[in-house]
Amino acid sequence: MAIEHDFFGLLESGPDGSIFWSENVEFGDQSVTVDLTAPDQDDVSAEALDVAASMISSLEAIDLAARNAMVGELDSRTSEVTEYILQQQATLGDGLDDLLADVSGDTHIDVIKALQLMSMTILADEHGGADPFAVLEYALDPDATDDVLLVNLASDGRVQSVTSAD
Repeated sequence: MAIEHDFFGLLESGPDGSIFWSENVEFGDQSVTVDLTAPDQDDVSAEALDVAASMISSLEAIDLAARNAMVGELDSRTSEVTEYILQQQATLGDGLDDLLADVSGDTHIDVIKALQLMSMTILADEHGGADPFAVLEYALDPDATDDVLLVNLASDGRVQSVTSAD
């Protein structure tokens, strides 16, 4: 079986009924890997695919909302964002400045600005549910695949949470 969609084209299911779509999307001066997945194509609605396509098309606005959510987490000393930044400072030391695009004197904000959006994973079967519909993966160093922040989005684009990969 397969699902056809204007944005995604023909989404064919695997032998187990799962669907998977992947593209590299140009975003600013970088390429972001976007994956759409669902364990069972029967759980994917046309509306979910429309929402996914809309999110991909508005990646710049989604990224801004995610970064604003990270900034909002800085108020808490125990937030995952604050802990991530402190861990990056401890690990990289003076080398941190080399990864920052802009050094304003507010290291926490500078790190959030310098984070690269590495990927967006859309869990198409979670449309309208309580679990994340999309997960954005951010890294300061693209080669450090374990040192990432994950921003979980609901299907309405609202940021549900920001977590580390740990």
